[in-house]
Amino acid sequence: MLSREKKSLRQIAHHLDSVILVGDQGVTSGVELETERALKDHELIKVKISISDREARDLAAHALAATCHAEIVQRIGRVFVFYRENPKANPKLSNVKRFA
Repeated sequence: MLSREKKSLRQIAHHLDSVILVGDQGVTSGVELETERALKDHELIKVKISISDREARDLAAHALAATCHAEIVQRIGRVFVFYRENPKANPKLSNVKRFA
């Protein structure tokens, strides 16, 4: 993905709230399913990972992104922005299509 595209996605994500919250238990199957659903509907989502250890938090984020075939567009502290394109996304639900 080009840096210009990432910049555009980061601008859109700035106004979004986290829709996925990962607790101390880490990435569970329920979190994976909910992330899949959110990416399918919204394409661009924020994920907040509340694991206190920085390395474990990064590993959890990258594992979740790999499982969901998403790309991490941005990371600020405990909040990660995930993006996965959906060519059949509903324009009323897709954060990318609504704000682009």
